[in-house]
Amino acid sequence: MAVQKPSTPKGTRDFGQIEMARRNYIFDTIRSVFRCFGFQQIETPAMENLSTLLGKYGEEGDKLLFRVLNSGDCFSGVDLENFRLEGDCFNSKALSLKVCEKGLRYDLTVPFARYVVQHQNDISFPFKRYQIQPVWRADRPQKGRYREFYQCDVDVIGSTSLLNELELVQMVDAVFGKLGIGVNIHINNRKLLTGFAEIAGAPDKVTDITVAIDKLDKICIEKVEEEMASKGLSANGIAVIRQILSIDGGFEAKRNAMKALFQGGSASGIVSETGLKGLDELDELFGLIDTAGVEAPVCLDLSLARGLNYYTGAIFEVKARDFEIGSICGGGRYDNLTGIFGLPGLSGVGISFGADRIYDVLSSLDLFPASLESATKLLFAVMGQEEMKYILPIASRLRQEGVAIEIYPEATKLRKQFEYAERRSIPFISINGSSEIEAGSVNIKNLSTGTQQSFPANDLPAILEFLK
Repeated sequence: MAVQKPSTPKGTRDFGQIEMARRNYIFDTIRSVFRCFGFQQIETPAMENLSTLLGKYGEEGDKLLFRVLNSGDCFSGVDLENFRLEGDCFNSKALSLKVCEKGLRYDLTVPFARYVVQHQNDISFPFKRYQIQPVWRADRPQKGRYREFYQCDVDVIGSTSLLNELELVQMVDAVFGKLGIGVNIHINNRKLLTGFAEIAGAPDKVTDITVAIDKLDKICIEKVEEEMASKGLSANGIAVIRQILSIDGGFEAKRNAMKALFQGGSASGIVSETGLKGLDELDELFGLIDTAGVEAPVCLDLSLARGLNYYTGAIFEVKARDFEIGSICGGGRYDNLTGIFGLPGLSGVGISFGADRIYDVLSSLDLFPASLESATKLLFAVMGQEEMKYILPIASRLRQEGVAIEIYPEATKLRKQFEYAERRSIPFISINGSSEIEAGSVNIKNLSTGTQQSFPANDLPAILEFLK
């Protein structure tokens, strides 16, 4: 049998000790902020029924769902001729629905909506939850884009108050402030996008317009306009969208310009009440943000669309200022996501932190704390069996005090044990021989400063102070 070269599927990765320490630093930082705002953790399965997932992310999102074949001989009893197209091709989409009942989750928001409906009698509204779990997308792997990646989601459902949107902005500000990443927070409102379509004379094409605008950070405005034209938007309608996307300035300037357009000031002369309502919501939200003293720059981004179909109100994207990688956090308001599962009328809002992209930013900007390189604080070197017996109770007492301790497992050359400590970035080493045993002491050396000191073995306060 040929030896197989080991590999991981494209778009997935292994994580070693240092990577996991750094990832846990991100997760712990985010989790601590979530908890400060009163959110509690839940988890949902990696797989959901396809009926739960399909149709929630738009046509583009449905294409990126990983489908899971049914157990056993899933093709048994399936007449493939019913799915044959011209030539040797098959209708793979229809066939997959026949042989796949489940799919890997695409995000955490739709499973959350399913959870709320399924457990509605066990939770209190408004319901504030967070999840930190992996999701999967059958996307083309590239820098900053993976097929398996973690999301850190925080949502509140059962309240329409814009205080919830404010708290999301505050959490973004707090998380990236703790991580040391400078960010810009971009905000828009999907009601404005509906208003765009209305004053462009194409209220039935709001999804097409949103999907096209959502690609502006990847393709030029001309390509966006070509896509809108291919979807049947008129030249006059495209001109109105172009006028909107060219509006510049701060929040007040953009709000005033859009208000004039929504009041009939565009070339079409059409009034959009939906667009005006979206402006009112943004006016209130930006007022709350000013009052709360959010430190990160916050802007109204009229080109921000976020292509997911379920958003109905405020939408958010967060981008790092000092590293080009795209959005590292995003989300928005959804008014009736639970309605598709039989519980209408529950409004919710949430955001998702992209842990993998945040990792790339921290790594590229060298912002991870050096202390993450090793969890171990002190290595006890081993000279022989008697020395090991002497060390064991001391190590136990230090571990009870919360100190991360390693004992080298073999009596070998000290140089090898020092090299081990250096490779593991262990800051302290303790070498104890017959003289320390006789004196009842412990010898500890700080490997970064070279400082070395002996302590009575039972003087834990002095040892702990030295290890700080």
